[in-house]
Formats: sequence, structure tokens, C-alpha cells
Amino acid sequence: MESGDSLLDSFEEVDDFSDSGSDYEVTLKATKRRKQAVTGPRPPKIPRYKAALRVSTSSSTPNPSLPDSSLQQASRRTSSQASPRPVTRNNEDNRCISAENIYDAVRSGKSAMVTVVDEWLDSYKQSREAGLLVLINFIVQSCGCKGLVSREMLDSMENAEIIGTLTKEFNEDSVNYPLCTPGPELKHFKAGLCEFVRVLVRSCRNSLIYDEYLFSSLLALLTGLSDSQVRAFRHTSTLIAMKLMTGLVEVAALSSVQLQTSQRQYDMENGKEAHYRAPGRLEELQATISQLRENREELASMMNVTFRGVFVHRFRDRLPEIRATCIEELGMWLKTNPEDFLNDGCLKYLGWTLHDKQSPVRLQCVRALQSLYQEKEFIGRLELFTSRFKERILSMVLDKDPGVAVEVVNLLLLIQQRTEEGLGEEECGHIYPLVYATNRAVASVAGVFLFNKLKSVIASDNQENEKMGNAAFFQMLISFFIQSEFHEHGAYLVDSLWSVARSELRDWETMTTLLLQESGLMYEEEGSLIELMMCAIRQAAEATPPVGRTQGKKILGMKNKKVQEQDRRRITTHFIPLLPQLLAKYSADAEKVSLLLKAPLYFSLEMYSSSPRLEKHLDLLLSQVCCIIEKHTEVPVLEACSNLVSILCVDCYTFSSRTHLAFSQMMDSLTECLNAYLSDLLQGTADDDDVYSAATALKKIAALSSAKDPTAWKLFDSCLELLKSKMESREFDKELMVSALKCAAFSLMWAKVNAVNSTPAEVELKRLKKEMRSFCKVCETCLSLDQTEIRDQAFVLLCDLLLLYSASSAHVEPALQTLVHLPSDSLRSELAAFLLDYVFSDTEDDELDDEVEEVMKITLLQRKRNQLAGYCKLVIYGVLDLTAATNVFKHYSKYFKDFGDIIKETVSKSKVINPIQSAKTVCLSLQQLFSEMLTEEHSRQDLGEIRDLAKRLAMSFGINLNRVRKPLVALHVDGVRFAFRDPPEDEEPQSNVAFLEVLSEFSFKLLPQDRAELAAFLKSVCPGNALSWPPVRLYQRSLEGRTSAKAREQEEEEGDAVFSHDAPLAKRKRTTPQHSGPGSWLDSSIRSSFATPAFTSTAQKQTAKPLASRDTESETGSVLTEPESEDDFSVGSKMRKVKPIRRRQLSSSQTGHSLNQRDLNSQLTLLSLIEDDSEEREEEPEIENYESDSDPDSAYTLPSTRHTSISVIDELFD
Repeated sequence: MESGDSLLDSFEEVDDFSDSGSDYEVTLKATKRRKQAVTGPRPPKIPRYKAALRVSTSSSTPNPSLPDSSLQQASRRTSSQASPRPVTRNNEDNRCISAENIYDAVRSGKSAMVTVVDEWLDSYKQSREAGLLVLINFIVQSCGCKGLVSREMLDSMENAEIIGTLTKEFNEDSVNYPLCTPGPELKHFKAGLCEFVRVLVRSCRNSLIYDEYLFSSLLALLTGLSDSQVRAFRHTSTLIAMKLMTGLVEVAALSSVQLQTSQRQYDMENGKEAHYRAPGRLEELQATISQLRENREELASMMNVTFRGVFVHRFRDRLPEIRATCIEELGMWLKTNPEDFLNDGCLKYLGWTLHDKQSPVRLQCVRALQSLYQEKEFIGRLELFTSRFKERILSMVLDKDPGVAVEVVNLLLLIQQRTEEGLGEEECGHIYPLVYATNRAVASVAGVFLFNKLKSVIASDNQENEKMGNAAFFQMLISFFIQSEFHEHGAYLVDSLWSVARSELRDWETMTTLLLQESGLMYEEEGSLIELMMCAIRQAAEATPPVGRTQGKKILGMKNKKVQEQDRRRITTHFIPLLPQLLAKYSADAEKVSLLLKAPLYFSLEMYSSSPRLEKHLDLLLSQVCCIIEKHTEVPVLEACSNLVSILCVDCYTFSSRTHLAFSQMMDSLTECLNAYLSDLLQGTADDDDVYSAATALKKIAALSSAKDPTAWKLFDSCLELLKSKMESREFDKELMVSALKCAAFSLMWAKVNAVNSTPAEVELKRLKKEMRSFCKVCETCLSLDQTEIRDQAFVLLCDLLLLYSASSAHVEPALQTLVHLPSDSLRSELAAFLLDYVFSDTEDDELDDEVEEVMKITLLQRKRNQLAGYCKLVIYGVLDLTAATNVFKHYSKYFKDFGDIIKETVSKSKVINPIQSAKTVCLSLQQLFSEMLTEEHSRQDLGEIRDLAKRLAMSFGINLNRVRKPLVALHVDGVRFAFRDPPEDEEPQSNVAFLEVLSEFSFKLLPQDRAELAAFLKSVCPGNALSWPPVRLYQRSLEGRTSAKAREQEEEEGDAVFSHDAPLAKRKRTTPQHSGPGSWLDSSIRSSFATPAFTSTAQKQTAKPLASRDTESETGSVLTEPESEDDFSVGSKMRKVKPIRRRQLSSSQTGHSLNQRDLNSQLTLLSLIEDDSEEREEEPEIENYESDSDPDSAYTLPSTRHTSISVIDELFD
């Protein structure tokens, strides 16, 4: 088709034209029309649309103008032949719809757009000039401009002059305009505007589109507005122009179908014999074909003008909303009219936009590509695009915006399914790791990709049977899980697949069949399947995603709760008879058994008592658990058994007595075993085998004691004697002593619980308190041992027991006041020493330097965090004095990365307990650090670190200064007294004065009246000769509220000459940024084992600078980059060279001769409307013209994004 080919050629040659004083120079081919012969001199022959697209003769004003009067007359003569209806203008203002009416209808979103457009069409048919004027004023009002275009302006002014006048009248104070104004009033404006344009084009598609006046004039104005520097004009006009273009593309597609149909009818009619042809049928069809071709050419010309005049410039606009609109509409054109648009010349814009910095633009680009790859008939035309940009698309799965990453994975799934080549295994490897991502949307879509890949592999093996298909699915999934090497993250893999493979993952029968068959899976595959099965059981029973993927607390609806309950019952029914068999088969494997023992936690346990047959399975389960306890000594297995015991022994179940009996028998046998070796252990005559047997029995007793009350077996005295004996003999058996500590501690805890639930005698309470005191003494001794496991266990148990036997616990039960146990002074000292020596210490961390020991580092950090949390709870709940928190507060800054969240919470809680005492504790912490600095070889760097800590602690006081008024005053008073206190004999006089520098960091939180009082207090305490010392002067200025960095520097320079003491001088606060605290522990552990790719944009912003080589890539803040090769899809997608714009300064002579002071002031008000302030423009380089002298070898020129006239207003805008 000739018209189609011409349009295709015009689009492909967009980049081959150069700028020569205008945004675009287009030569539209004039169609040949039959015109009536007219007498007299004929007007000059003007190519079609030249009248509507005339450019200004000014060399610097490229905006096309509306037709002048003479051209309007010529156009009017042409169109009058096709419109027999006379044009009337009498009382038209009273009958016609106004621009305000259209604007109100669009803004409300409640009016029927068909009615609005019909009313406007009626007014346009009465007077097309008046109708066009209404439409133009509606567009101006939609931009947020208060100006109006009058009839005189339309007749006598060109587009550039009209736009310049409107710009001067654009005196809005706010930068918002209807398209971007937030709020409910204009939330439907964009949708209404788009609907209006769509209905307008559809209503005019059979007549007014071809009148050579309406759409040509409208497109000319929109092209000029889209090149304006006023963002409101540019954004709104671009949106309207793109929607108009979309409507024209739809009309062109319909016209092509009609043309093909008419041509086919003509060929059929022409192929008939002469006597069978209908009279005049061929002439009628020939006329129809000619008219359709003529219409097609006119549409092609208008689309060509819009594409070149608006899209080519605005698809790389500075505003991301404009770029996103252009790309969104381009996707519509490609899909609606593939014959004209689906070619390499248009697809390259999508390829370039994949590199856009803003995620909404990239998102629209990816969605446009999805719509193309969904059509099978388009795949052939997309082969070149796919080969050139597949690498870029694959890299976008790690996009920093999760929404973009989700759509990219969906796009890659379409490429995998629709194209012949699909994706190779290496390319699929970019997507597989995303199933472990923390973002659930990304992980779910990656799970869909993985599921489809696995299903395609299974289908290729021709496995039709459904059960066999599920078995094959599990085998493929197990292989993937093992090869991915993220075995501890099975829950995340199951959650990723849950939305698409829910039925397969709930096929419990297939999974248990694979596990119970003798010759089925390999050893490693069995472990992986058990882990995945348990994760699927948890997901089905709890209906919640794993930790890290929850988007807040989600409340299940009634339907979901019903499904959850049904899944629980199905799980229970299936696993009750099979779980004992699985435990029996894997009873020797600690890892597999510890996983299987978690299954009953998700059962509906009341079903055990529903029938005698199921009670038999309960007996089998209990016997298997007892056998497992006898066989294993691993901590995970014993903990899993204790958790199972705790839920089976709940009294609400009718079978709880049976469970109590089974585990009581187990405790009897373990206690008997321990007592058999106890006497030898106390006498020191036990051999190694006896010690091992006793330690093993004690370890199992300790594990069961966490779930079942062990007080009936009276193990406390035996364990305490055993601990004392080992410490006296200095024979520290780690396993034996740790287990003995646990057993003794659990006995005390259960005793306290029993005392609360019953009413024990006074003698019993005194005995229990005596046991508590004895155990604390033993633990105190253990804190000083050089045995890490024993020492750490003693510290944790002490924190728990001191909290359980504290005074706050007795408030609920006053009768238990006898049981209150307060730590002795020596125990307080030991706890504080333990904290400083083993928590706030890097000794153990320095010993673990190898990457292999990274897991050990994480475990050590977790243990330290638990220990610190236990100590902080003692402070918060009043077991330790608030002053004991100084051991924690003074490490806030140094260990912020590891313990910042815990310390911050402790500071916050302490302010709730006692605000004034908390502030004094903060001051005491700083005083202790300052004193430590003086006793050592102090330096100004140490003082700077103390000031950093002071600043961080000062921020914890919040923003409500009235609430923290008294605490801050108390803090300052203590600090001033410390600075001027009488020093000990071994210290120099006034050595603490430099502490005022630290104290000044809290001054900005003081109220004015408190500043004055503290200033007076400072003068009363400070010696007379000390008022001129730099630290004192700095503190005085902080109280006056005029402290500045410059003043501090000046004071420090004077310090050496004025302040002769050895105390450190004032030092400027360091501005080194502190590391932020870690997230949740589970998240950090996940990231340590599996480095989830950080979603980072591939288009990072860089400082604009001249580039010397073409091979380097540069980023522009507002425009996209194009390949510099002649090939539309150059491999590697090299970016064009950029250079920063030099600001053109307006000389005073130019301003003086151009306009007077009043005009200058009036133009300055326009600066608030212009987006290109000087700072942005310096950072955002424009694309360099490739036909410049610096690069004469370039193949083609990329049009500039903006051309401004050399006028005073434009200079001010720059």
C-alpha cells in the first residue's frame, strides 16, 4: 500500500532531519483534489496543512502558527463546497457551549462526554471559527491558565504570539495545575480529559477530521504549547496531542480495513464477465477507494506531523509524567496499527526508554512491550528488538522499583512462552534467585516463572498422569532447591510458589509416598522434601507468609478462615496415621526428625480423641517420641520434643493424662539414671563414661523441664551440690555444668509459678527464697569463670530469675513479698563487669576473620544481643538502679550498628519511668567517659567522640521541650557542677572544664527562660578568671542560642593562647555519618546466607560533565539518550554524548534596551512557573547536537528538546 509505505518511510526518517531554526521542518505532500474553476487570479498554490503549520519567520521562534486571514479564506472556500449548510453567526454566544461548560463537565467526571461533544459540534457547525475558539480556550483553561484567546487574537496573531501572551497572563501563585493538583476535586480530571478527546475524535472521524481546518489548527496549537517552557502548558498539551494521535491511529486502522474491503469488492466485481456486472458498481467502488485513499493520506499526514512535532521531542522531556504518557500512547499505536507503526523505527523508542531514570516511565515501557508480546502475529516483527534489548530486559529484574521488576518478569515469561528461542538456562538464572526475595510481589511472580518452567520440562517428558506429574514436579522442585543452595530458606520458596502451585504443594499423599517408599529419593533429596513439606504444612495451616514478607497484620476473612480450617483438618487426617511411620523410618537422622516433630504443632489435636482408632496412633506417636529422646542428644531434637510435650500436655485435651503419664515415665527413667551416677560425681570417683552418661541424662531432663514441671522429682538440691562440687574441684565439665544450671533454674521458675497459682505455707516460701539466694551465689561465681558456655548460661539464667523474683512481680500477689530477691552489690558489679568484658567487646569478633566463620559471627552477635536485652530488662523493671544504665548508655554511639535499637529503646523506657533520673543518668554516662579520657592519654579525638555521643543522646529527648524541661535543667546543673568540682589530689585543678563542650550539645533543647537561669548559675559556680576560658565561653554562647560553626572555629583558634590548662579544648563536632542500625534479626540472617540482590536502578544519577569519548555513558536528568550508531538497535546501546549547559548571563545593557523596569518586574513573576531553575539546569545536561564541529562524523542529528527565542523573557527563563 502506497500510503502505508509513505507513512512508514516518514517515521523511519525522523532522526534524519536536522534543526534549522525550528522544532521541525516538514514538507507535507499535497493531495490532488478536483477543484471548481474560479474566475480571476488564482491564489498561490499552498501545500496542504502549510496554512495550519506555518512557522514564524523569526529564526528563533519555532512555534507553528494558526492560519492567517488570507489562508483561512482560501481554506474556507475549499471546505464550503463540502458543507452546504450556511455559516451563521447571529447571537452565537447565547446559543453555543462555552469553554467553561466543557471544563466543568470534564472536571466533574459525571457528565456524559458524548452529549458535551455533540453540543460543541453543533456550535462548530454554526461557526467553525467560534467553535475552534471555544476548544482552544478549553485547552488553555485545562492548563490552569487564567488567560483567554480572543477572536481578534485568533485572527491576527500567530501561535507563538498567542502562547507568549498566555504565558505572560499565567500568574498563578501555585505550581499545581489541573493535571497534577491533588485532592478529590480534580482526581477525575485526567480521565475526563482523555475521554473527551477520545469521544471528539470518534465523533469527527467521518467528516470533520478531513475538513483541513479543525484538526490541523488544533494540532498546530498543541505542537506549539508542547514546546513551551511552562510545565502546565507542556504537560497538558502533550497529553491531549497524544490522545488525539491515538484517536487518529484508530481511525487510520479502521480506514485501512475499509480500504481493503472495498478493494476486494472491486476486484471481485471487476473479475466478473461484462453482462454479470452491476451497472455503475465499478465506478462507485472506484470512487470509494479513491476517497478512502485520500482520507488515508490525510490521516497519515496528520499522524506524521504529530509524531514529529510532539512525540519525538516530548518522549525525552524533563518531566517523567510527560515521558510516561508518550510511551504509554506509543504502545497503543503499535498494537492498534501495526502496519504503520510496528517497525524498528518506532520500536527503538521503547528500547531507549528502558534506560529511563524514573520508574513510572520504565513501567509504562515494559507494559507496552507486554501488550506486543501477547500477540502471536507480532512476534516475527519483534525478533530484532528481542535480540538487541533482551540483555537490558534481563537486567531489569533487579530494578529498584519492585513494581517494575514484577512487570519485567511477566514480560520475560511472555518472551519465554511466545518466542521460538525463548530464554536459555543462563538467562533464566537471572530470574530464579528472585523466589527468595523479601518483596512478596517480586517473589510470587518469580515463582510463577519457575512453575511454568518446571511444568514445561515435565510436559516435554510426556508425563500425562496427574499423580505421576505431581511426583515429577516434586522431583524437579527438589533438584532446584538443592542446586540453589539456599536450604535454610525453604519457607520462602514455598511462599513464592503458593499462589500458582497451591494444589501441588498441598498434595500430601504424593509427598509422603515418596518419603515412605524404599527405593525412591536419595538421602539429600529426602531431607529437602521433608523441609519443603513442613514449610507447606505451616503455610497451609497458618495462612501467613514467612517473616520478612508480611505487609502489616492481615486479618483473614471468613472464607479464608474456613479454607484454613479445612486445610488443618486435611493435614491432621492425613498425617495422624503416617507420622509415626515417618518418625520410625528417620528416627536415626537428627535433622529430619527435628523437622518431622514440628508437624503436630499444626494439627487439630482434638481429632485424636474423636475415635479409638486415632488414639491408637497417639500411643504410637508418644512411643516414637520417647524413643527419639532416648537415642538423641542434639539440642534441636530435644527442643522439638519439648515443644511437642508442651502442646500435648495441655489440660484442655482429653488425652492429656495419657501424655502426662508417658512423659512422667520418661522423667523417672532419666532421674534414676542421673541418681545412679550422682554419688560418684560428688565424690569425684566417676570415670569418663559415668560423667558422659550423667551429663546426657541431665541434658535431656533440662530439655523436658522447659515444658513439664520437674519440681516433683526434687532435682534442685542435687544440681546445686553438683555445681558446688565441680567449682570447688575446678573440674569444669561444660555439658554437665550447663545442664545442671538449666535444671536448677527451671526448678526455681516452676516453683515460682506454682507459688503464684496456689497458696504455699510461709515455711515453703522461705525455703524457696533460700534456694534462690544459693543459686544466685553459684551463678555469680560462674560469671568469673573462663568457660564461655558456662559463663553465658549463668548470665542469661540470672537475668531471667532476678526478673521473675523481683519486687515488681510481687505487686500482683502481695502474699509473695517474701520471695522478692534483690541482687547484692557484688552481683551487680559482676553483671556490669560481664557486660563490659563480653558484650561491649570486640575480642571474640577479631578472632573470627575468615569468611567460613561468618555464621559464627552472626551467632555470636545474636547471643550478645540477648545478653544485653536481659540486662536492660533488669534496669527497666527496677531490679537494678537506673544509674546502672550508664554501662549501656555510654556505648550507644560506638556500638550503634549492633545494639542501637536495644539501647535506644532502653533510653526511651527510662524516660517514662523517671524522666529526671534518666537525664541525670545520661549526664553520668558522659561524665564517666570524660573521666576515663582524663585518666588515660586523652586527645581531642576522644573528646569529639564524647560530643558525638552527647549529640545522639540529646536527640532522644524529643521535640516537646515543655515535657523535657525539668530533666534537661537537671542534666545541665549536674554537668556544670561536675565541670567545676574540686579535683582529687592526683588531678590538676579545673581539669573538668572541657566537659562544658560536651554539655553544650544539649543546650539547643532548652527553653529561653531556662537558658537565662543556667547562665546565672554558671556565673555563680564558675571562678572569676575562668569566664574567659574557651570551653566556658562556648557553653555561654550555646545558652545564648547563637552558637555557630564559625564562632566555634574562632574560639578554638584562640584557645591555645588563652586557655593554658591541660584540659582538652573545644573541638568542632565531626560530621562523619553514623551507620544505621540493622533490621530485624531474621532479615539480617537471611541476607547473610543469601545475598538478595539489592533493587538498584541501572540508571544511576551522576554529575554532568563533558565526556571525551563516545564509549562512555552519560545520564541526563530530563532527556533520554539515543544510540549513536546508524543502526536503530546498536549492540550495547551506547548513549549519546552530553555536555553541561553554560548559563547565558543577561547583561545590563541588554536589559536596559529591551524593556523598562516595570516590564522586567512583571516578567519576573513568571519565574515561579518555569521548572528549569539554574541549579537543575547545571546538573541536567542537554543532548549535544551531533552536527556540531566537535563531532562532524555523526550519521544523524537528534533534535533538541527545546528551542527558545532570543528575547529578554527567554533569557530570564534560562
